[in-house]
Amino acid sequence: MSENKPTTQAHPHMKEWSQELKGQNSWTMFKVISEFVEGFETLNVIGPCVSIFGSARTKPDNNYYKLAIDIARRLTIEGYGVITGGGPGIMEAGNKGATLYGGKSVGLNISLPFEQNNNPYIDNDKNLHFRYFFIRKVMFVKYAQAFVALPGGFGTIDEVFEVLTLIQTKKINKVPVILVGTKYWSGLKEWMFEVMQEQEHNISPGDLDLLPLTDDPEEVIKIINDFYGHTNKLKPNFELL
Repeated sequence: MSENKPTTQAHPHMKEWSQELKGQNSWTMFKVISEFVEGFETLNVIGPCVSIFGSARTKPDNNYYKLAIDIARRLTIEGYGVITGGGPGIMEAGNKGATLYGGKSVGLNISLPFEQNNNPYIDNDKNLHFRYFFIRKVMFVKYAQAFVALPGGFGTIDEVFEVLTLIQTKKINKVPVILVGTKYWSGLKEWMFEVMQEQEHNISPGDLDLLPLTDDPEEVIKIINDFYGHTNKLKPNFELL
């Protein structure tokens, strides 16, 4: 009996692009490189920071907005700069808390069709604008000694899980990733434990230890300080060799 051998002939119903791809797609790489260079040159000199994530839709009268201001204030007292996505909501609150208390306030803006515009609390020399999400994410991760996530939507969850994945796969150093808002986040953590870990075994016991949950700004600071001790000598999360 002869074995069935794979054919090298193309399938007659293979999908095709609706139009011929232009050479300009290759030139996009120069835009990518320029954004990386600008980001590295700006953030290299700022010093150790903490990235604050959260919704652009949170209003100033919301308790989470006020909590983000207080967390940023405490981070400033501890000597950290604050990095946010540069927009309104929780991002604005993080920059506001840093600016009002004399800290370094960094905004990593992204071009979006809605929601995104500069908040007024970013230092003029630390206000960066990106076309590409993946470059912006590198800047969020490389220069942050910790990550603080307040309630947010898909973007916030994406940022948290990307950081956890990079830590889990040892692509970056292990750093604190702190969820703020027990009422908001506790259901997600329970699902991760009960389904991802215990039921399906898709994460390992101990992985959720990377994700402490609190409502207390002082607890946020304690987690970070306990992790680093009393050292003032810190380094970026990874080197691009």
